[in-house]
Amino acid sequence: MSTINKEEIQKFSNLAEEWWDVKGKFKPLHMFNPIRIEYITEKIKQHYLINHESHFLRNLKILDIGCGGGLISEPMARLGGDVTGIDASEKNIKVAQLHSKKSNLRIRYLNKSPEKLKEFEKFDVILNLEIVEHVEDLELYIKSCYKLLKKGGIMFTATLNRTISSYLKAIIGAEYVLRWLPIGTHDWNKFIKPEELEKVLSKENFDTLDLRGFDFNPILFKWKRSENLSVNYIICSVKN
Repeated sequence: MSTINKEEIQKFSNLAEEWWDVKGKFKPLHMFNPIRIEYITEKIKQHYLINHESHFLRNLKILDIGCGGGLISEPMARLGGDVTGIDASEKNIKVAQLHSKKSNLRIRYLNKSPEKLKEFEKFDVILNLEIVEHVEDLELYIKSCYKLLKKGGIMFTATLNRTISSYLKAIIGAEYVLRWLPIGTHDWNKFIKPEELEKVLSKENFDTLDLRGFDFNPILFKWKRSENLSVNYIICSVKN
């Protein structure tokens, strides 16, 4: 059994060279990154009772699943985290390895899916950011994450809600109108409602710590946290 959807992997492999072009196809993720990192690091500090600022992720093992070119892995490493980034696309991993070397960062990148990682290796934090809407088998994916997370560890799962609003903004707006993403990047039918994701997480023995939305303001051209879950949202959960 596998969580890999080969068509989805091919889409992002075709874009691999553009991961670090802030004006390219991944411009939306570069714009989204600061608010995501702020939220994730805030929750990590709260969960692990961290009260210092310098390299505050040191001693924490972090797994970034579907790491792409390393847009989240690198900031986590700069904050002191012991980061492993995995991706099912070999091209993405090569781009990530090259960029981290140029940035003088020690990050372990592996061309693997989570179910292929050795289960004896456990992490304090798992990041699933804009990945679960692309996997083949959501339950197997979450089950694999459970095996890789330490007891009491936390996991972040960010994805897109399946609503009319998400279709208009994430598909029509982002792909057809603004041309932020190549047409066909997302399949609206694979978007996941928060209650559906929470049900799978609960089944695999995760408890939800926080559920938060993110809104994009087209006038200010920036992202902000929100109670609105209709398009982008993130679940912070803990392993029992």
